[in-house]
Amino acid sequence: MKKAISLIMVIVLILGLAGCSSNTGTPGKQGGEKQVLNMSVTSASGSTWEKGALHFADLVKERTGGKIEIKVYPNEQLSGGNQGKGIEMLMTGATDLTFHSNIIYSIMDERFGVISLPFLFDSLDDVDAALAGKGGEEINKLLLEKGVVGLGFGENGYRQITTSKGPIETLNDLKGLKIRIPGIKMYTSLFKALGADPLTMNFAEVFTALQQKTIDGQENPPDTVKASKLYEVQSNMTVWDYSYDAIILGINKAKFDSFDAETQKILREAGKEACEYQIKINRELAADQIKFFDENGMKVNVLTAEQRAPFREAVQVVYEEYEPIMGTELIDLFRGK
Repeated sequence: MKKAISLIMVIVLILGLAGCSSNTGTPGKQGGEKQVLNMSVTSASGSTWEKGALHFADLVKERTGGKIEIKVYPNEQLSGGNQGKGIEMLMTGATDLTFHSNIIYSIMDERFGVISLPFLFDSLDDVDAALAGKGGEEINKLLLEKGVVGLGFGENGYRQITTSKGPIETLNDLKGLKIRIPGIKMYTSLFKALGADPLTMNFAEVFTALQQKTIDGQENPPDTVKASKLYEVQSNMTVWDYSYDAIILGINKAKFDSFDAETQKILREAGKEACEYQIKINRELAADQIKFFDENGMKVNVLTAEQRAPFREAVQVVYEEYEPIMGTELIDLFRGK
C-alpha cells in the first residue's frame, strides 16, 4: 500500500513539474516562448522608414531578451504593393506592425488626413508640438477605433512635387498636368483646385508610370523620391512644402493586448525612441538629398514664401470642404489653437 501511495506521489510530482515548465505563454505572462512579429513598411529598402523600423526591432529584441523578434518587410511586400490593403491587414491582425503614412489611414477615415492639410504648418517645430500634444492624442484615439495602438509618430516629411515637364513656379505651370497622388480624396480636391489632373495608383507602380510617361509627375518627400529612384525618371523637383506627411508606428490592438504590462511598456518606449531616431535621420538627410538630386541631373527649384502665396490661396476651398468632415475642433488642434 505504501509503495502504491509513493508511486502515485511521484507521478503527481512529475506531472506538476511538466506543467510548470510549459513555455507556451505570451512573453512576460508565463515565462514566454519566442514570438516572431511581422512588420510592413511602405517605403523601399534603404529608406529612413526601414532604418527606423529596424532600429525598433533591435530595441525590442534587446529589451525582451530575444523573446520578441520583429521581421521588417519594406516596399509593402506583405500587401502586394497595396498600401490601403496594408492597413487593412494591420487592423485584422494579418500583419502585426506597420509603418504607414497618415495619408493612407485617411482612406479608412478622412480625419487622419488632418495632418496633411495644405500649408497647415509654418515650421517643423509646429509639427512636432502638434503631434506631441493634443493633436497626436486625438490621432491615437482614432487609431484605437480602428483596432490599432499607436506607438509613435515618425516622419515622411514635407511633400514636394516632381515632373518630367518644366519647374512648377506658378499655378499655370500645374494646369492640366497628370500628377500621381495617394488614394486620398482630400488630395484629389487639392490638386483639382490647383488646376492639375490628379490620378491615384499604387506606389509600387509609380516608377514605371513615370518612365513610360503615363503620368507627368508625382509628389512625395525627398527620402521617398531617393529611395525609390524616382529622380531617374523625373527632370524637375519643386520644393514648396505644401503638405506634411507623418508616418504612424502602429501595432494590431489584439496583439498588443496579448502582452503583459511590462512588454507593452517596452513596445511603447522602443516605438517612441525608434520614431525619434527616424525623424532625426530623415531631417539630417533632407538637405543632402536635395543636393544629390541636383548633382544627378534633376533641376531643383525652391519656392519663396511670396511664390507659395497664390498656391496657398487657391487651396483654401479644401478647408471649406473638409472642415465639416474632419471637424473644426480637430483641425484647430493642429493649427495650435
